[in-house]
Amino acid sequence: MTARHVLSMAELGPDNLARLVDLSKDIAGGRWEGGRPLEGKVVGIYFRRSSTRTRTAFTVGAMKLGAHTIAYGPSDLQIVTGETLRDTGRVLANFLDILVVRTNDSVAEMREIGMQDTMSVVNAMSDNEHPTQAIADLSVIKEALGRLSDVHVLYLGEGNNTAASLALAVALTPRMQLTLVTPEGYGLDEGVLRQAQDLAARSGAAVTQHHRMDALPRGVDAVYTARWLTMGVQKKDADWLDRFRPYTITPAVMADVSRPSGTIFLHDLPAMRGYEVVDEVLDGPQSIAFRQAYHKMTSAMAVLTWCAGRA
Repeated sequence: MTARHVLSMAELGPDNLARLVDLSKDIAGGRWEGGRPLEGKVVGIYFRRSSTRTRTAFTVGAMKLGAHTIAYGPSDLQIVTGETLRDTGRVLANFLDILVVRTNDSVAEMREIGMQDTMSVVNAMSDNEHPTQAIADLSVIKEALGRLSDVHVLYLGEGNNTAASLALAVALTPRMQLTLVTPEGYGLDEGVLRQAQDLAARSGAAVTQHHRMDALPRGVDAVYTARWLTMGVQKKDADWLDRFRPYTITPAVMADVSRPSGTIFLHDLPAMRGYEVVDEVLDGPQSIAFRQAYHKMTSAMAVLTWCAGRA
């Protein structure tokens, strides 16, 4: 079997995405009886940037599935001495079954590592997309609400890699809706937005973006935000914080947009408390952000199982 990669949400397609979301949800609910499908496999964890949840989720998830793991730090591979990414991939494919990669660079370098036939490569976050996060997001939403169809998600904050993968995942999910409200100059990349809207037109979903906090939709099913400083990278504009402050999610914002029957709050974590969200919301009764963090492991397990051809 040719190696299966998980590099971009759009490349997964709607059927594989739905399968992975359901598998993640079933693992979380203790309803999956797949055993240890990665018994005898070796999973490499190559993180060039800091990580708490994703690194731990993939490492523990791989172990639960029966795999052995090997971790590489940012300076551990000969890439830093000039070996090409493609050559590195060809070498590692002799030893590893799956390589999980996190970087602040483009997904293009993961594609170079994936230019061989036997080792799967998983994007655990690149500069422009975080596909396994979106799988975790949809699985926790479906767990909480019982459906994805006709679910309206409101995303407030920067149009970063988390927002990009969420937009593509929603676009692939029939009758799901996403409204992104972002600061001027910090919205979703126009190319990604067009791609999401094209995919949504085919699936019956809807993805829209604007910048007005005084025009928020009412009666949404979920409110989502992410850290304003993605991976801790500083903004180039000196006044960026002033632009972002109006987008802080407070109890008043939640009250304005929530359904009477209940609206959930999501955050991909880590949170900058008092910035994108206040304590009363993150720790409040509507928040499922820490259950969402648990789903990072179940989504990692779903992805690893799928890459191994066992899903």
